Amino acid sequence: MPSPFPGMDPYLEHGARWPDLHQRLIAYSSELLQPHLHTTYVARIDERTEMKPYGRELTANFVVEPPRRLSKTQVAFGSLSADEPQTIRFLDDERRVPYIKIASVESGDVVTLIEVLSPDNKIGRGQAQYMERQDEILETPFNLVEIDLLSRPTATYARFFELHSPHDWRYNICISRPQRRTSVEVYAMPLRDRLPRCKIPLLPEDSDAVLDLNAVLARCYDAGAYGMLLDYSKPPPVSLSKAEEEWLEALLLEKGLRTAPAQQ
Repeated sequence: MPSPFPGMDPYLEHGARWPDLHQRLIAYSSELLQPHLHTTYVARIDERTEMKPYGRELTANFVVEPPRRLSKTQVAFGSLSADEPQTIRFLDDERRVPYIKIASVESGDVVTLIEVLSPDNKIGRGQAQYMERQDEILETPFNLVEIDLLSRPTATYARFFELHSPHDWRYNICISRPQRRTSVEVYAMPLRDRLPRCKIPLLPEDSDAVLDLNAVLARCYDAGAYGMLLDYSKPPPVSLSKAEEEWLEALLLEKGLRTAPAQQ
């Protein structure tokens, strides 16, 4: 069963679905991109290490020191001795974040980095870590492609400017080339639109490769059996505008995934 949406499926933004989808987006993007690189470049999946931001996912990751004990000191002349509390020390935890790097076959030099953003890149400590990495990349001779298929706010290069067109964009892809860091190429995508066939820059003397993100997402949806896991009779896990809600309702009715309300 294919996704009922022409582009990004907002139901895939659910926290329980995203980690699996993120891995598939990386793997299948690399797979579908390679034929367009011919014999000059090679796409490889690499990973970096980040510290997990504190939050619910770390509630079991702590140590307690020292053991709880009560003071044996008695009350004397109106003064009290405090009982010793436990100290709960959260442990830093690492997570491995995959990304795609494109390298020259001849020299082995990295030419392009492709990042697919996750929720951790968009809030709190994780956002700060990602932006530090972004700043570091922008000081290198690498092309940077950032794919953000999570509803706004954004942590991509688009954070540096205002996107006004289309007015109802929800997802975005930003491309930064080292020879012109003062400009950025942007695909801003409303919910109703298909995902683009995205330019993937290489060395300046070579033509851009093309990544068909709609084909990548379709492969993810099929291989991940998301059609059996997603309940389209319920609202999506993200906030929508009134116009988006009406469009989504009409689409799911047309696809037979919702039933029209009974007439009064």
